[in-house]
Amino acid sequence: MIAVCVNPFRDARLSQTKACLSILRELRQEGCVCPVFTGEDWQSPEGLPIRALNDLPDDLSHLIVLGGDGTILAVVRELQGREIPIIGVNLGTMGFMTALEPDEIPLLPQALKPDAKISRRMMLKLTLQRSGETILEDTALNDIVIHGYGECIQPTAWSDGSKMFSFSGDGLIAATPTGSTGYSLSAGGPIVEPDARAILLTPICAHTLSTKPFVLSPDRTVMILTEKLTGRRAYLAVDGYQVADLESGDRLTVTCSEHVVKMIELGHRNFYQQLEKLV
Repeated sequence: MIAVCVNPFRDARLSQTKACLSILRELRQEGCVCPVFTGEDWQSPEGLPIRALNDLPDDLSHLIVLGGDGTILAVVRELQGREIPIIGVNLGTMGFMTALEPDEIPLLPQALKPDAKISRRMMLKLTLQRSGETILEDTALNDIVIHGYGECIQPTAWSDGSKMFSFSGDGLIAATPTGSTGYSLSAGGPIVEPDARAILLTPICAHTLSTKPFVLSPDRTVMILTEKLTGRRAYLAVDGYQVADLESGDRLTVTCSEHVVKMIELGHRNFYQQLEKLV
């Protein structure tokens, strides 16, 4: 089975979704539709094989994701470590993670071939500890963000036990190479090829001239301590989802995850051509 995961706000008439299902029928592949970002008032259209993302069969071979990068991030969070190849179709703005534009949907049969190129994107694993107790574990494809609620906070970072920096500012981003073109880039971080393996640490609006972004080996263990939050508030976000409020003394441990995200690439458009969207 192949699941078509659609953001119905990007494909309001579901015309692109139906085009994908038509191609799957021609290939004699069983397909289903998994809507993403739907609220309780969303009406499921009749005649489509609708299934929930958390109710997909074990023999699922591919995911076709119709939307933007945010839709792909949402699907990856629902997969919870299932390394199913993803074919992204860009119905959003940037579409750095996507392989196809809407007018290229007829190329789907090439992307579904057994020998199609797969880009294995590293993920980050995080553990949040408070008073010595683990209160949260999660994984990120794009980034992990510590951010104040409109106030300066003071994060301190260590790499394998060696102190890297401590600064006052808006926050700190731990990103993957895939996430290097997201919030990290906007905060002054480097652009890294998505197939690379590295942990990026990017300060957000550091109130100092000496604190700069770091690119670390994927084998490093990064520990971030939230300090001097008394009277101030901060939060933790994972791939754009706010997952916890932070307290002074919270410890966040970031390492390379054992899981990867498999993204199908057709090779007709390279990473540098994708960067032209930023010009």
